[in-house]
Amino acid sequence: MSITDLMVSDGSLESAKLDLAKDRKRVIREMEEIHLDYSAAIRQVTTKLEILGDDYRQRDEYGPIHHIQSRLKSMDSLLEKAERYGIEDPINNMDEVRDQILDIAGVRVVCNYREDIYALSELLLKQNDIKLLKIKDYNENPKESGYRSLHVVIALPVFLVNKQVSVPVEIQFRSIAMDTWASLEHELKYKNKGVLSEDVQEQLKSCARLLADVDTQMEDMRHKVFWPGHTGRTE
Repeated sequence: MSITDLMVSDGSLESAKLDLAKDRKRVIREMEEIHLDYSAAIRQVTTKLEILGDDYRQRDEYGPIHHIQSRLKSMDSLLEKAERYGIEDPINNMDEVRDQILDIAGVRVVCNYREDIYALSELLLKQNDIKLLKIKDYNENPKESGYRSLHVVIALPVFLVNKQVSVPVEIQFRSIAMDTWASLEHELKYKNKGVLSEDVQEQLKSCARLLADVDTQMEDMRHKVFWPGHTGRTE
């Protein structure tokens, strides 16, 4: 069974959308290439981050990464987003979809402390095969909803049998507190079909501020315990 057949069978691609393809064989090939290229890029980014975490632990027995998650956007979700971006007939314009949508591949890195998200992102961006495409710091400038995270979009090379392709990956760096808020907010929205009352929205904003306070206090305690007399981490 091909990757495209699996997409249809598991519900990640509506067969009706595939029927819109002008050249079915070409579109199937392009979809399978997206699956291969972006899955490979996710594995590479995840491995890079895991190696950095291993190096931290080997140096001082401290691992800044709490956990890593990843996802490859489903083909249905990708095509729907392409339509929202104004891409005409996206299933027959997959090159434009790839050019314009930078979060087909996503990696989420949850760190123990807020300062860890900056340390890890800086180390990753220093690697010579990584190209920074975009960065949005929702920790310094939270969204109206209260959402906080550091979003970094990079491109890195994926080496295949007959070619090399540059593939973008969106990486979300969060502290445990940031991830707690975002996960629960997502669940509340999902349960209510994306609509929350004004009262609940205000409560969420209040919780986001409280958790930002927790991040600050936990970092302060960390410095007092591990590096007394210093305001930040020293080597």
